[in-house]
Amino acid sequence: MLSEDLADIKNILHAAEQLSERYLSSLNERPTAVAAPSVDWPNLPERGMGALSTQELFERIFLPNIVASSGPRYWGFVTGGSTPASIMGDWLTSVFDQNTQNTTGAGDCSALLEIQTVKLLLELFGLPDEFMGGCVTGATMSNFSGMAVARQWYGHQKGIDIAREGIQEKIPVYTATAHSSTIKAMSMLGMGSSNLTLVPCLPGREAMDMEALKSLLPADKNKPFIIVASGGTVNSVDFDDLSVLEAIRAEYNCWIHVDAAFGGFAACSDQFRHLLKGWEHADSITIDFHKWLNVPYDNAMIFTRKEHAALQMQTFQNSSAPYLGNPWEQFNYLNYGPENSRRFRALPVWFTLMAYGRKGYQQLVENNIRLANLFAGKLVATGYFQLAAPVRLNTVCFRIHPDHANHLQTTTLLKKLNEEGKLFMTPTVYNGEPCIRAALVNYRTTDTDIEIALNAVLDAVKQIFPSNLIKEFKAL
Repeated sequence: MLSEDLADIKNILHAAEQLSERYLSSLNERPTAVAAPSVDWPNLPERGMGALSTQELFERIFLPNIVASSGPRYWGFVTGGSTPASIMGDWLTSVFDQNTQNTTGAGDCSALLEIQTVKLLLELFGLPDEFMGGCVTGATMSNFSGMAVARQWYGHQKGIDIAREGIQEKIPVYTATAHSSTIKAMSMLGMGSSNLTLVPCLPGREAMDMEALKSLLPADKNKPFIIVASGGTVNSVDFDDLSVLEAIRAEYNCWIHVDAAFGGFAACSDQFRHLLKGWEHADSITIDFHKWLNVPYDNAMIFTRKEHAALQMQTFQNSSAPYLGNPWEQFNYLNYGPENSRRFRALPVWFTLMAYGRKGYQQLVENNIRLANLFAGKLVATGYFQLAAPVRLNTVCFRIHPDHANHLQTTTLLKKLNEEGKLFMTPTVYNGEPCIRAALVNYRTTDTDIEIALNAVLDAVKQIFPSNLIKEFKAL
């Protein structure tokens, strides 16, 4: 069937185009969740069905179970959509099928575009040219990469090449509200997920208490350590005071890694850029593109300072693979990141940045922030809900007001909402209490979606709670 499909490639691509167009045109109406499906999976065919018949089979048995995770009311997991330009770039990424490696043209030269994409991103975020960057699969691998180089830096301070000799002692790492992917990275790196020193947060917040941090730091300022800072926490998009960390970095022998997976996009707005003041002095930064940049999964970047390039190469170099060449003779992304097989992830990023520019992303970010505040205000106005935390950026963390219901009912409400499929949100815990979390990062979301979401919330309340509770709803 391969030869037949190759001869029919025009019709095959056209069929995929038509399916894509049908899906995208109905995205606003597609459910945000489906019940656990029961699919009548076929056995492996002996000869093969060919591409067109396979697409028909897929549309019949599985397409109804595809949820609108790229749609305007999918507010769980901080999931963005896919801009038209990024879809174009991602489609072409599969067509070109490049293994992004070096800039010499020996094999392919797609790394040239990746380096240019890094420059565009530094301009977008207002970061200095002192950073280099490389595409990875997501925030998990970005945090992994930043922490891997930090681990190598720590060993260098001790006269140990950890990449070659392994970890020989506990590496001190300080954080307040680290994302789970950072803890996972420490597990994978052999640093130990339980070896974090948790710094107290400011009262009622998820931001690090800097005075508490200073009291925990070593008396000997030459002793190396690592700080993992939040550039936007998951629950309330709280930011550690990065300007204080900048001063600590100048005084102590430390590495600062900033997880700004989606909070980094605050830099796109003049109104919110101050939240990241000082991040330009970090040693490594995580940014996730399939969140607020609105490109398809899986796509993110690790930024590291160019002064750490040698440490980064020590960490990731392919020194035992002669067919990959001498890692010290030419720039090769295979020696600066965890993956040897690197999809051309920079292409959809480059497409969307060039298509919509700085102004386009400023408008996207500021509109999502406005809509998050609108949704929060309408929830509170019902008199039935309360915010668990202020809306600092684009995330609404809320619960049923304790005067009306208990914690269990907040969880019950979320389950009912997600079953209905009009919007999708996720559970969380804030200050020890169960909450509901809505994260708005999709370029498609509008004021109409806020109304649909609010009505879905109120309808769910009316369905599952006694009528004497809902009579207290205020006029909206």
